[in-house]
Amino acid sequence: MRFILPKRSPRDNLFLRASSVVIAPSHHHHHHHRALRSGSHKNNHCSSYYSSPLLNRVVSRRISFSSGPVANNFATAATATATNCLSSRRLVHRQSTMSFRPLVHGLYHADTSTVTYIISDPASLDTIILDSVMDYDSASGCSSDEHNELVVAYCEEHKLNVRYILESHVHADHLTGAQYLKSKYPDAKTGIGANVTTVQQTFAKIFNYSPQQLATDGSQFDLLFQDGDTFLLGDHPVSVIHTPGHTPACVCYVAGDAVFTGDTIFMPDFGTARCDFPGGSSAELYASVKKLYDTLPEETRVYVGHDYQPGGRDILFQTSIAEEKTQNIQLKGDTSGEEFSVWRSERDGKLGMPKLILPGLQVNLRNGAWPEPEENGVVYLKVPVNVLGKK
Repeated sequence: MRFILPKRSPRDNLFLRASSVVIAPSHHHHHHHRALRSGSHKNNHCSSYYSSPLLNRVVSRRISFSSGPVANNFATAATATATNCLSSRRLVHRQSTMSFRPLVHGLYHADTSTVTYIISDPASLDTIILDSVMDYDSASGCSSDEHNELVVAYCEEHKLNVRYILESHVHADHLTGAQYLKSKYPDAKTGIGANVTTVQQTFAKIFNYSPQQLATDGSQFDLLFQDGDTFLLGDHPVSVIHTPGHTPACVCYVAGDAVFTGDTIFMPDFGTARCDFPGGSSAELYASVKKLYDTLPEETRVYVGHDYQPGGRDILFQTSIAEEKTQNIQLKGDTSGEEFSVWRSERDGKLGMPKLILPGLQVNLRNGAWPEPEENGVVYLKVPVNVLGKK
């Protein structure tokens, strides 16, 4: 597990400083799970707070003592005292997390059924913007920042300190607004799963990009997250879970009593993400969802990346691990891997490509930047013919 430290304050350094029990030093990293539900109707402005138990992990360093009976007795006493103190610390941290109330606001982008999340620590107002959207009309090739401007307006209205502009994966159904937001918040760090490099390498070949046209080392992003990485939002850790299957770079972010799942899993009445993109795998997606089911408390709030309103119902984008395990129409807690793989493969075989996959990938692989303009000053996007979507 790594702590990601993009920019530290004296308060952060105090939080991360190794604590000691008697003479036994230890580092304690807390995995908080945080949530606040945004309104599920069209205005999406109502909010309420939630909190629940945390998952604690205490990592202790090995301690060496001098040999001899006195030293051995002291070591035994110190170990017993350390164990008692660590148990007490776990209880204190569990209680403190239950009282932590982060702010989560969801902005729904109707054209792509995407939810952009604004996640804030109410004490420091430090904020994550997750899965932003650039408006793009595929017929005319024209882009705009209407949705991004709504995000900025909300952040400005509530005087939020935007620290991170993150992606759950390389999106195929919309264009990220990360570059626009980075221009508004230049000190904020952009980030995505470290396996974005695999996705870049795959699609550099499909689009016939040279290394000069598309770097495939993830350098377009400030932070590349590995499974188990943790970073701070205010004084509260946010942890990263690698959840491949839909794409190799998919990650979920666990904050407080909430997990933000991107396209890994959707509302129970819709199911899970498709697995037929290059690098996708129904077996990996099954393992990823089961990892969420098996490691997160059932009361954990689940915030999904899209809502497609099956049956024409109202917009919903918040559920729970318990509801997913018992009600998800594609992958319940007792669904077998073979059953899911057969169903997912049959389903994916009937799906067409997302309408924005070609422009979306060319922009999203660059973290929201357009390809370099040609000598006439115009930006052009490529259309590989008879490559994607062939069955």
